[in-house]
Amino acid sequence: MYDFLIIGGGIAGLSAALEASKHGKVLLLTKGKIGETATEKAQGGIAAAIDQIRDSTEFHFEDTIAAGAGLCDETAVRILVTEGVERVKELIEMGARFDRAETEAGGGFALALEGAHKRRRILHAGDATGEEIQRTLGSKIIREKLVEIKQHTIGIDLIIKGGKCIGVKALDIKINVIKNFLAKATIITTGGLGQAYLYTTNPKVATGDGIAMAYRAGVRVSDMEFVQFHPTSMVQSQALKDIIALPRFLISEAVRGEGAVLLNIKGERFMQKYDIQGELAPRDIVAKAIFQEMKDTNQAHVFLSLGKLGHEKIKKRFPVIYKTCLERGLDITKDNIPVAPAAHYFMGGIKTDVNGQTNIKNLYAAGECASLGVHGANRLASNSLLDGLVFGRRATLAAKSQLSSSRYSLHITHYSPAKPHLTEKAIVRCKMIIKTTMWKDVGIVRSKKSLGQALKMLKQVNPNQAPANREEIELRNLAQVAKLITQAALDRKESRGAHFRSDFPKKNDKKWQKHLIYKIG
Repeated sequence: MYDFLIIGGGIAGLSAALEASKHGKVLLLTKGKIGETATEKAQGGIAAAIDQIRDSTEFHFEDTIAAGAGLCDETAVRILVTEGVERVKELIEMGARFDRAETEAGGGFALALEGAHKRRRILHAGDATGEEIQRTLGSKIIREKLVEIKQHTIGIDLIIKGGKCIGVKALDIKINVIKNFLAKATIITTGGLGQAYLYTTNPKVATGDGIAMAYRAGVRVSDMEFVQFHPTSMVQSQALKDIIALPRFLISEAVRGEGAVLLNIKGERFMQKYDIQGELAPRDIVAKAIFQEMKDTNQAHVFLSLGKLGHEKIKKRFPVIYKTCLERGLDITKDNIPVAPAAHYFMGGIKTDVNGQTNIKNLYAAGECASLGVHGANRLASNSLLDGLVFGRRATLAAKSQLSSSRYSLHITHYSPAKPHLTEKAIVRCKMIIKTTMWKDVGIVRSKKSLGQALKMLKQVNPNQAPANREEIELRNLAQVAKLITQAALDRKESRGAHFRSDFPKKNDKKWQKHLIYKIG
């Protein structure tokens, strides 16, 4: 039996594992390879008020609260911005290579500006910050052999005994064997659920596994209606666009922070019509504005122009974006980028306190799969990596304080799963029903009519409740989280942050400044 079982290998999982390695025997399960996470794809940076002359944790706190549209938990936000500074400094001490500035202001780091931030506070490593942080944490854990890592292993269901979580039943994908992994404390850090949508910036592993597993086990989930759509994902060719589960390439918000502008199909700037902050308004506002411009002009995208930035700055500051766009036929030093919103981040998830504790003993959650109110109804740009870093560690510390000497035994041996219930073709069809329904009816703009239609369509998906392979497990989880998102969106009869109802277009604090919580049964 392990002391700590951590499910998920992104920034929250690695942060939790690093701390757990100091306190006991640790097993880290990852569905794919280490590094195959949303963390690795994060471009923009990590927000922290390390410049205490021109910035402060109080300013960072205020910006986060403002972006959260009235649903942030102030205690959680205060922890994020204060402990976040220390966690980032530890990352730097571990060897994280963030871009440096020519002056010593901001600790000598080049600090970027992003939407809804009033100060420059985004540390970055070019436009591959997530990859650099994943490398820093992952290499330390692997190099020093701090924890046991089991890759290509996907959780099926949590194991609950006597009201306590004692581990997880999981499928070893490589050898097609179901195993039980037992631990005194289980920490879920499985990330988001962008793959529930037709268009997403998330990797293929983002299928809501941890949230769905927890919900089935009787864990409370909250804020399920709040899906953040990143305003600027690159629109691909029609042929590529139709490929299932192909993530859209993200064009970082930092590009707009450096001066890039949005243009409609006529070549006109339009963001000032929607918000005085223009291109640097909160993400929910920019995404809705782009959606409206696309609708008004009957086009599948708008344009992002980097022309003002200059050749050298583009190549130096955004090398990954420059290279990727060039490979796709666009020279962004002179060509505009066709962009449209895509599902990007999930503000809801497993309900926890600020220490990651769920309503089931010995079960914790952290990172994107957790919902503790730190992002409210709309996440502030570059707070997600900070969230995982801070609350992954806190979950481990809370779990450590609750570790008991209890040992559990299960009279279940490792076994091969039954034959798949669904054919590969049937699984693809069911996934497409979920993805197209969620995009069309539970996307940026929602209504009672569209959400009712979505629930009817989602009822057509009947996943195998005893899944036999990765595809069936993911389908079961996607169907579960899609229904939860849709129901929560139907229940919240107002518009707030990332949740917009065309039939209830105004925010209603009197009735709806609260969190919607769901529990099975």
